[in-house]
Amino acid sequence: MEKKIIHKDVVIIGAGMAGLTAALYAGRLNLSVLVLENGIVGGQIANATGIENYPGFMEVSGRELISAVQSQAGHFGAVLDEFDTIERVRLGTTPKVVETSEYIYETDVVIIASGMNRRKLPLPEEAIYANKGVHYCELCDGHLYQDKVIAVMGGGNAAVDAAKFLTKYAKKLYLIHRSQLRADDSSVQQLREHPDVEIMLETEIKALHGQGRLESIDILDKTSGTMKNLAVDGMFINIGVDPNTVLFADELELHDGRIPAGEDCRTDIPGVFAAGDVREKEICQLTTAAADGTTAALLAGKYIEKIRHGHAEW
Repeated sequence: MEKKIIHKDVVIIGAGMAGLTAALYAGRLNLSVLVLENGIVGGQIANATGIENYPGFMEVSGRELISAVQSQAGHFGAVLDEFDTIERVRLGTTPKVVETSEYIYETDVVIIASGMNRRKLPLPEEAIYANKGVHYCELCDGHLYQDKVIAVMGGGNAAVDAAKFLTKYAKKLYLIHRSQLRADDSSVQQLREHPDVEIMLETEIKALHGQGRLESIDILDKTSGTMKNLAVDGMFINIGVDPNTVLFADELELHDGRIPAGEDCRTDIPGVFAAGDVREKEICQLTTAAADGTTAALLAGKYIEKIRHGHAEW
C-alpha cells in the first residue's frame, strides 16, 4: 500500500524546547506546521524535576514547562505526532521529503531540533538487563521502584536531577560516579541532606548480576581498590548524551555528531535549519534552545515568503 503524500509548510523534527518553540512561532506565522518526535516529548528536559534558571519561574518541572509550550504551539495550529517513526529524509530536493512509517511529508522547510540521546551503560550485560532493572528515563520508569533500592549512575546535573526525582520512590538511593560531581552545588547539597541517599564518588560500576532481572552490581572503590557487591533493584543511567543526528548523516556535514550552523540556525542546505542542542555551539541551555527555535521559525517564515515570490536565495 502506497503511503499518502501530505504537504506542510514546515516540518520540525524533535519536540524538545527548541522544536516546540519553533512550532509556536511558525504557527503564529499562519504556516502549516508538523512536529515529529521519535522519542519523548520534551527531550532531555522532560525528566528535570526542579528548573530554577528559566526566566519567569522560581522553580518549575521540565514536564510542566514543556506541557505549557506544547499547549501554546497547539493553540496556534501546530500538529504534534509522537507515534509515527521517521524512517528517512531527503533535504536537498525541492520540496524536501520526510518519510515516516505511515506518511510521506513534502515540505518547504525542515527545522532539525532532534536533540540528544542518552549514552548507554558501557557494560556487556546492559543488553541483558535493559528495561529489566537498567533504565534511562526516571520519569518513565521511576514509579516501578516504589520502596525499592535504586542506584543512579552519573555525576552531572542530569544525574543529580534524576536522583532527586527518584527519592520520592526509593527506600534507599545510591548516586554513583567514577570521579567528582559536576552538578550545581545547591542540587548536590539537597541530595547530601536527604536521609535515604548515599553518594559514592571515585566509584566505578564493573558488573551487573541477577536472574532474569537486575539484582546487584559490582562496584570498585578506586581510592582503596576494594571491590564489593551492592544489592539494588533498579539502576538509572545518566552518563552523558550524544547528538541525535544519525538520520541526517548522509544529508548534512556533521562535526562530532552536531550540525554546523550559525546563530541564524541556517545549515548549508537552503530551507534546512538546525536548532537547540543538535546545533554546533558553545552554550546549550533551555533558554538558548528556545532562542534557536524562535530564530529558526522566524527565518523559515521569511524563506517561505521568498520562495512563494520566486526568490529562493538563502
